[in-house]
Amino acid sequence: MSGRETVHATSVAIEGHGVLIMGPSGSGKSDLALRLIDRGARLISDDYTIVTQRDGQLLLSAPVNIAQTMEIRHLGIVAMPHVDDVPAKLAIRLEDDPPRMPDPHLTIMLAGIAVPLVALAGREASAPIKAECALREVLNR
Repeated sequence: MSGRETVHATSVAIEGHGVLIMGPSGSGKSDLALRLIDRGARLISDDYTIVTQRDGQLLLSAPVNIAQTMEIRHLGIVAMPHVDDVPAKLAIRLEDDPPRMPDPHLTIMLAGIAVPLVALAGREASAPIKAECALREVLNR
């Protein structure tokens, strides 16, 4: 598939680099994003993200109806500053028991573009730091 699609993923920008956080409902996507935001990331979109192929890169944005909002469990829907059209650099798939030694060349195809993919246990205390490390590894390839 190419062009544009909406994916079930929360997304954040870390120093201008887009990170998709994927997983089933209740897996901790918003929780991990909130912890990354606390560490300096910026919200792109919560729960659903529009991915658009433009000029050979994949850009991440929020659907209009949920832009600038985030669902925080036990608090509800809250207003949150966000950014749009951020180049995707990494996708994270949340799993209960991710592989200890993953395939470093794993990717996911989104809107016709391969994006590096890592699996993390999103509820681990170290998950935000692991996400930042994974992004640095991808950027240094």
